[in-house]
Amino acid sequence: MLRSISHTTIRHSQYFLKGVLVVLMVGLWTMQSSAQSQLKRSRAQLEKEKADIQKRLREYDTILKKTTAEKRNTLGELKAVTQKLETRITYINTLNREVLLINREINATEKSITSLENDLENLKEEYSNMIYTSYKLHQGVNVITFIFSAKTFKQFYMRLRYLRQYSEARKKQVDQMNKVNEELAYQQIALQDKKKEKEMVLAQEQTEKTQLDRLKNEQEGIVNNLTQKEQELKKEIAAARKQQEDLNRLIKSVIAEEIRLAEANAKEKDSRTTTTSASRIPLTPEGAAISTSFAGNKGKIPWPVESGFISKRYGTFPHPTLKGIMETNDGIDIQTNNGETVRSVFDGVVTKITTVPGMGGTIIIRHGDFYTMYSRLKTVAVKSGQEITAKTIIGTVNADKDGISELHFQTWKGLEVMDPSIWLSRK
Repeated sequence: MLRSISHTTIRHSQYFLKGVLVVLMVGLWTMQSSAQSQLKRSRAQLEKEKADIQKRLREYDTILKKTTAEKRNTLGELKAVTQKLETRITYINTLNREVLLINREINATEKSITSLENDLENLKEEYSNMIYTSYKLHQGVNVITFIFSAKTFKQFYMRLRYLRQYSEARKKQVDQMNKVNEELAYQQIALQDKKKEKEMVLAQEQTEKTQLDRLKNEQEGIVNNLTQKEQELKKEIAAARKQQEDLNRLIKSVIAEEIRLAEANAKEKDSRTTTTSASRIPLTPEGAAISTSFAGNKGKIPWPVESGFISKRYGTFPHPTLKGIMETNDGIDIQTNNGETVRSVFDGVVTKITTVPGMGGTIIIRHGDFYTMYSRLKTVAVKSGQEITAKTIIGTVNADKDGISELHFQTWKGLEVMDPSIWLSRK
């Protein structure tokens, strides 16, 4: 009878213990590990977005401070305030997403705690059953007597082995309960930390909303003051339109002349060239390679200035303060710091260096049959005909009478003007 009870009890305890270990280690840990890994990846991405936005906000603060130090209530100041306002809205949305993520982490931690508590109860119950069974098994019988009452050596060995396994099973059960207790304590601390973090993010979000309201009021005040300068603004719009036309004539004449000279040289030398259209320059194999490389880097080309934002986009759009007035831009304007370094966005050859009234220094660079143009420069650091690489310093940005520093940047393919923003990398 003792042997039967011992054998059955021990084997049942072993099977149960193995089952508990498998469920805990494979089921609980795998599920929790997968969920935690996913949340960590989401958190890492969110933190990167927050850092990028905060960097842009600091950048816009610097530009705005230098702008307002020169003169109040200008279009440049309005653009900087608007850009900062829009970026702060993005930041608040990011904080909202962070709160949602923290809520998911809190829910996952609470589920983990509940699961651990249930597992701990099951382990305690099983351990209690093992103790009770052990008591019943040896009730009235000494362990030594039980071992040495064996009729054969094999029976003696089996009884000794069963008792050793039974003892090990109980020890493993205790170890497992201790591990679950430790993990439970860790998860409870993590839960409290997550709740504190949520409170901090909510407080930060409220601070950002207060700053946003202040920026909205500041923007509204600038718009109201600028509206009162309607005639002055209309003169500025007309002057900008004329400057744009002068720039377009300049770059078209430069490209057309290069096409004419390239075609003449190709016929004279009878060299192998590549051309896709009558409006594009015939290319040598080297030029075709650069052109193909430029085309293949759409959305990856570095900005012509390291710091700044697009203050006037490409195309036709309403004026920011004057109703019924439309503006057209064949490039993009990038508002930046006074004296900011200007860089070539790609490998190429400096084709033209000149000065355009109202636009300051202007540089045209050829990249195969693509062209980039940089205007409103204060200084020029390259020479006509010079071969340059991407990010080569070509000059510095000038500031206008209001203290606004804007680089005018254009991209062309042959005689076809293009939207520069589609080529630039995401900041």
